[in-house]
Amino acid sequence: MAEASPGGTDGSKRKVYDVESLLAVAVAVFNEQGYDGTSMEDLSKRLGITKSAIYHHVESKEAMLSIALDRALEGLFALVADTSGTGTAAVERLEHLVRASVNLLVERLPYVTLLLRVRGNTEVERRALDQRRTFDRVVADLVKQAQREGDIRSDVDPGLTARLVFGMVNSLVEWHHPADHPAGPDIADAVARLAFDGLRATSSQLSRPRKVPSDAPRRAAPAGRAARTPR
Repeated sequence: MAEASPGGTDGSKRKVYDVESLLAVAVAVFNEQGYDGTSMEDLSKRLGITKSAIYHHVESKEAMLSIALDRALEGLFALVADTSGTGTAAVERLEHLVRASVNLLVERLPYVTLLLRVRGNTEVERRALDQRRTFDRVVADLVKQAQREGDIRSDVDPGLTARLVFGMVNSLVEWHHPADHPAGPDIADAVARLAFDGLRATSSQLSRPRKVPSDAPRRAAPAGRAARTPR
């Protein structure tokens, strides 16, 4: 953690950081200004220490980014490992993964926020994006397996389903503030209900996509605009 320690003979204090406390501040600045928009000078000013003091802990700005992204990615893939080989139904493993991912996001909010905002401009970012795509495939494969087991409706695309469900999970980075919103488990319950009440197969669910009846009413033309007559 950051501490104040004696400075020069004038009695001033300077801050002392370890890697974890320095990283927490750096990630906050990356999220505020964007990684590309943050310089080591910016970090030096926010931390209240010299750039050489930063380099005492980490070798570069990109090294800080790498460590920070690993905080999020290692957590996600630990959840994947936790859901594999359990012998339970795929839909149960999928729901467990969704719930656990919400809790992880709340717990590591700054780091997951940074992960979701990388654009692939550096090798570290491109590697992180590749790992995110791997995670997406794991989720899509769980959806496919749950469809084969008859627990998830068959008229939804697995890849699209994975993106939509985790799009809902990932939206937390835009609005969740721990002081103003429910705890992780409460949010996880809400996400799971919204997602799985719609995904689970029912006895009345048809196996083919729903088609709009040919006699369905056409949408009226906006007021003041005449509908076009087909030529």
